[in-house]
Amino acid sequence: MDAKIEVDGAGRRSAANACTEPCAIERGMRIIGGKWTGSILWHVKDGPVRFNDLARMIGGASKKMITERLRQLEDQGLVRREVCDTAPITVVYEITDFGRTALGFLDELRKWSEGLPKSLTAEKR
Repeated sequence: MDAKIEVDGAGRRSAANACTEPCAIERGMRIIGGKWTGSILWHVKDGPVRFNDLARMIGGASKKMITERLRQLEDQGLVRREVCDTAPITVVYEITDFGRTALGFLDELRKWSEGLPKSLTAEKR
């Protein structure tokens, strides 16, 4: 739906076609918009990745946060977890076919972000 603001004869403003539930963008952001979620999907796109290797690839994210995001992604069907029968036990993660559907717009987001002015991307301390 396209929400619009309408003004009546007395100058009162109201929304026509207002969203009564989360729109498609909001629903998508609820799934993929969490901190580190896109990075995790991006790093598991090329094949199974061991948990510790994934933690090394995503600098700045704690192992606790990565574990939390991986559980969410697994619950949503975007990532598959496999426990390997090795000594010591190894856990690997890989993207599912459903998860691959997010890679196109994640790549577009990456390209867009790379073109941002430095003033927008500079870390605030």
